Amino acid sequence: MTFERLPRHVAIIMDGNGRWAQKHSLQIAMGHQAGVESLRAIIRESSDLGIHTLSLYAFSTENWRRSAAEVNALMALLLRYFSSEIDELDRKNVRIRILGDKQGLPDAQCRAVIEAEERTKNNTGLNLCIALNYGGRQEILRAAASIARRVRDGELTPEQINEDVFSAELYTAGLPDVDLLIRTSGEERLSGFLLWQCAYAEFVFPATLWPDFTLDDYHAALREYEHRDRRYGGRKT
Repeated sequence: MTFERLPRHVAIIMDGNGRWAQKHSLQIAMGHQAGVESLRAIIRESSDLGIHTLSLYAFSTENWRRSAAEVNALMALLLRYFSSEIDELDRKNVRIRILGDKQGLPDAQCRAVIEAEERTKNNTGLNLCIALNYGGRQEILRAAASIARRVRDGELTPEQINEDVFSAELYTAGLPDVDLLIRTSGEERLSGFLLWQCAYAEFVFPATLWPDFTLDDYHAALREYEHRDRRYGGRKT
């Protein structure tokens, strides 16, 4: 599969696991497990295509409000994922970055993600960003507070604050802004995901539930992006 123009940064809101489970008369945990199968294929393809960054919305700060059974299942799945996938990701030169408050995760999950980041920190292939315990507003507030402290401590003046300075305080520091955001299941909202980074992203909202999202669906979204006219606020001449 070849493309004339690929996004540098693809972000995916992997929505629909619960509805997929209900559709198949299964427990919600089985929907999340099925979603991991789609996840593996998309990560491999992104790496093979040479995409610079793939960001995945795995667990938001609001997801703690779900039932204890579902949260526990998701946390257990997180451990199994890193245990089973880290060797292949490392072999494929993938660098893992966690977006969100790692310290707010349970101890075992916190250790697992920190170890994954440390093991792959020198890899130079696909940047795989996994948003865990992540909230977009919290990320922006965290960046603003850090800049405020730097001004207070005399490291910066207010006049020196610009987009580059602010972006450097985000979880995605050093990475390109999102070019293409995909949200599966037909829902058409950001749900707080990468609010700053998605300022000029192209959005694609396939109706497919995440566990049914195939490489053909992914390629269709990339083709849609390929034909978008990106103006960044300007006019076509």
